[in-house]
Amino acid sequence: MLSKAKLWLSLALSTLLFWSAGLHAAWDLNMPRGVTQMSRDTYDLHMTIFWWCVAIGVVVFGAMLWSIINHRKSKGVKPATFHESTKVEIVWTLIPFLILIAMAIPATRVLTAAYDASESELDVQIIGYQWRWEYRYMRENMDEEEVSFFSVLATSREEINNGVEKGENYLLEVDRPLVIPTNTKVRFLMTSADVLHAWWVPDFAIKKDTIPGFINETWVIVEEPGIYRGQCAELCGMEHGFMPIEVHALAPADFQAWYEEQQAGVRQIRELAAAEMTMADAMAQGEQIYNRNCVACHQPGGVGMPPVFPALVGSAKAIGDAAVTMDTLVNGVPGTAMAAYGRQLNPIELAAIITYVRNGFGNSAGDVVQPADVNAYIQEGQ
Repeated sequence: MLSKAKLWLSLALSTLLFWSAGLHAAWDLNMPRGVTQMSRDTYDLHMTIFWWCVAIGVVVFGAMLWSIINHRKSKGVKPATFHESTKVEIVWTLIPFLILIAMAIPATRVLTAAYDASESELDVQIIGYQWRWEYRYMRENMDEEEVSFFSVLATSREEINNGVEKGENYLLEVDRPLVIPTNTKVRFLMTSADVLHAWWVPDFAIKKDTIPGFINETWVIVEEPGIYRGQCAELCGMEHGFMPIEVHALAPADFQAWYEEQQAGVRQIRELAAAEMTMADAMAQGEQIYNRNCVACHQPGGVGMPPVFPALVGSAKAIGDAAVTMDTLVNGVPGTAMAAYGRQLNPIELAAIITYVRNGFGNSAGDVVQPADVNAYIQEGQ
């Protein structure tokens, strides 16, 4: 009796905990209705089909239950001897057929609209990398400065390792969000530079695979300014959970101002790339870039996780010929997890991280790699 009492008490406490206000509020099983017309249409279609399925289930299982109760042997009911009734065959074939046709009509309307990315007002290319996103704003006038950047997880390693309290947007915040204008049809052209990824923003009802060597497309019209978050929805490797998406929707005038600011930044980087960096500046900037992009694999002290992620301390590639270090950072190492950062970082950032790797963690190459050196190396390889 004591064991049964303990069992019931345990079940009661578990149920009470399960239905506590905080947990119950966080348990959202249904898809969100979203903030775009397409997301609302998708939600409405989903709920329509769901309730149709509920009604079908009630009718089918209700008929089964009624038959089981009212035609059981204990009531003296004799089983029917007929079979292969043509009328029954026609009825149970025709009814599902009509139900499927009725479902197909609204589904086709929503799917047709979802796949119609024509007449877009802004095109953005999205490229998945292990483990970050690149956004390129497609330009009509090739004389303009190209705006493109990488978006990387902004959550600190201290939060991830439980060193500090986790923030409100834990693992859903980035250093540079995608910015788009409201009330504008934005077409997304999606691909991948390495493995399968999936760009997923629930509030937009968008979830598209990014596939190496293939272009997927989708579109969105966001009606209200705001911040919308998502994640990579494809198991793409060890850092899969650290590949968030953050989209800022701005009023058209604010977006235009932001876009012009980004173009000015591109011109400024080009000018700064011609200047020389000091060792102190390169090391300070290089440390920030290392902590943002490299620390997960090569660890805070550069000790790595051999044999998959080699140590940088005393490494021949780190302190040997500067051209070897540069080639490793710019072009990556094929067949390994070492990504190519030639497009992911600008020449100033590349020069800083190369200098940091060669002179940090106790390494003492003693040289400062300049942005001009990186630019010359990249141009030679093109």
